[in-house]
Amino acid sequence: MVLQDLGRRINAAVNDLTRSSNLDEKAFDGMIKEICTALLEADVNVKLVGNLRKSIKASVNFKDLEPSVNKKRLIQKSVFDELVKLVDPHAEPFKPKKGKPNVIMFVGLQGAGKTTTCTKLARHYQSRGFKACLVCADTFRAGAFDQLKQNATKAKIPYYGSLTQTDPAVVAKEGVDKFKKERFEIIIVDTSGRHRQEDALFQEMKDIQDAVKPDQTIMVLDSSIGQQAEAQSKAFKEAADFGAIIITKTDGSASGGGAISAVAATRTPIVFIGTGEHMLDLERFAPQQFVNKLLGMGDMQGLVEHVQSLKLDQKDTMKHIAEGVFTIRDLRDQLSNIMKMGPLSKMAGMIPGMSGMMQGMDDEEGSLKLKRMIYICDSMTTKELDCDGKLFIEQPTRMTRIARGSGTSVREVEDILTQHKMMAGMAKKMGGNMKNMQRAQSAMGGANKQQQMAAMQKRLASMGGAGGAGGGGMPDLSSMMKMFGGGGGGGGMPGGMDMQAMMQQMGGMMGGGGMPGGSGGAGRGRR
Repeated sequence: MVLQDLGRRINAAVNDLTRSSNLDEKAFDGMIKEICTALLEADVNVKLVGNLRKSIKASVNFKDLEPSVNKKRLIQKSVFDELVKLVDPHAEPFKPKKGKPNVIMFVGLQGAGKTTTCTKLARHYQSRGFKACLVCADTFRAGAFDQLKQNATKAKIPYYGSLTQTDPAVVAKEGVDKFKKERFEIIIVDTSGRHRQEDALFQEMKDIQDAVKPDQTIMVLDSSIGQQAEAQSKAFKEAADFGAIIITKTDGSASGGGAISAVAATRTPIVFIGTGEHMLDLERFAPQQFVNKLLGMGDMQGLVEHVQSLKLDQKDTMKHIAEGVFTIRDLRDQLSNIMKMGPLSKMAGMIPGMSGMMQGMDDEEGSLKLKRMIYICDSMTTKELDCDGKLFIEQPTRMTRIARGSGTSVREVEDILTQHKMMAGMAKKMGGNMKNMQRAQSAMGGANKQQQMAAMQKRLASMGGAGGAGGGGMPDLSSMMKMFGGGGGGGGMPGGMDMQAMMQQMGGMMGGGGMPGGSGGAGRGRR
């Protein structure tokens, strides 16, 4: 994964220092040197790295520190804050308004993934209630219109293009005018890839801009662009004055630091990150969440948004959890939902601590283990699926029959039942907490919404397991991981799924986000 190695090296440097018995200025300088080396090797601009070095050194002055100050926490906070500043241009991205046409134009180099990203963004807005469409103004690349047409058809998004008109500005204008008349709210214009040295193509880009007058221009940057990122993005900024960046192909193995350099060079916000080829592989970018994931602290808010976008059916499971019950069928449903969520490596980055546990284990291996668990559940009778697990204690021969029927071992069946027992205990505790929260809310009837929110968040913070894994409802994560990797290397998150669904069911109590302070796993991560 792009930047994963960078995050691992920065994390290792900070952890080595904070675990050191002799935490002095010399050790601190060594940590900064290691962080800077990691950033330079990831293609982050030299000037940026130099500024980062100065900022971290200035924020932790050993000579002026009081003896009572926790040096470890101060260093962790300083590194985290400076990394956030590196990717945060402090500029608000454009927010489309419902009920009016919002024209969004895409620009960028050849092969950056513009056409695919256009469709992903249209689908993103479509799933949030906007009437979205696509316009192909790329008349230069052979097959560009066919690619957009294929993507749009697959995603069920209206599109416009021409196989005869060669002037991209004319095609763009016709398409935008057509969709404006049809009252579309998000009109995305895809353009040809171009390089800063191609003057004619740069003029063409300006002509398209003049023709459609976009509300926002987005530059699409390939994460593997490297040291060219700054020069290219500056040239595009001067010509097209783009207001946002989308970084693509972050699921690759390139360094990826060049994209960070582009943000700093143009002071333009990153709005989304492309994490794969699937239409759902587009994540909203937030500086703190990005650094959380980079340092292995997780991104619980991103996980919740991803779960919500999949519209998974969890009504029965949530009803059971509210009653303090969790059957083997519920576990089976959660395993199936995990399979729908995409590669385990992608999910691992969102869950605090899990990316480290996934090291050495690929998606194929994790998926195979998930499938074997589902095979075990599918070999159970209706009575067994709907039981609380005691049936197997009373009649252990059932485990042998299930193992034979599913082509697995008795040990694997026992592991599933052990996992179910642990999660049933969690469900019982969560069910009681949910009832207590409901009572508290009804008892506060006259209080204003803000007071209710504060009280609810306080109760959530005290719920079982809420603090232990970055506040994301992943109690005893290491225990769950044993199911997948025999103790350290896995990718299972059935418990987390329940928590996310529970949060979703609570009526957007936390504004569609994660646990209180969810996006800021930062605070917890600084411990």
